[in-house]
Amino acid sequence: MNYKNCYWAFKSVLPPRLCDDIINYGLQHKEEMAVTGGFEKKNLSNEELKNLKEQRNSDIVWLSDPWIYKEIHPYINAANKNAGWNFEWHHSEACQFTKYKLNQYYDWHCDSWHEPYSRPGKVEHGLVRKLSVTCQLSDSSDYLGGDLEFDPRNYNPDKRDSRIHVVKSKEILPKGSVVVFPSDVWHRVKPVTSGTRYSLVIWNLGYPMK
Repeated sequence: MNYKNCYWAFKSVLPPRLCDDIINYGLQHKEEMAVTGGFEKKNLSNEELKNLKEQRNSDIVWLSDPWIYKEIHPYINAANKNAGWNFEWHHSEACQFTKYKLNQYYDWHCDSWHEPYSRPGKVEHGLVRKLSVTCQLSDSSDYLGGDLEFDPRNYNPDKRDSRIHVVKSKEILPKGSVVVFPSDVWHRVKPVTSGTRYSLVIWNLGYPMK
């Protein structure tokens, strides 16, 4: 799908104290290695682990506390309206508290799947990811690298130039910034070259094509 706005940003809207509270709360939980689709099983072979690390290298903690959603949901709704997407959505998945340490990254990907969730009896059954949100918890002075970039891919292959069409979200850099985007937009987090970048990601679901 083509979008006039491939993302919508709110600079420094989350109070620093809230960002610190989420970081401290996330650090109290046991972290796990982040995976991508196809690598969900616990025991990966050396070859599978190598392939995973070529795509994604970060550590995460899952959080599902209502006080976190309460702070973020208003920005999702505002972005959905302001950007002109106007998607119908009604459920948020667990929040992903993510640590990008030295040399960690997440290469090009999109958050949506090719078909709805098939989880009978679960609230997400029959739903698809529509809106993704990433929240900057770190101060940009705490790390280098870790750029958030988007690739709308709305150009014919013979006219497409990644040097021109890749969009860097500079608005995400200040602590407390929130960036919302359609879940089918391709994006990446470039490698962190020093320090640690902490972020919070939430995927928001609805019925297909509504």
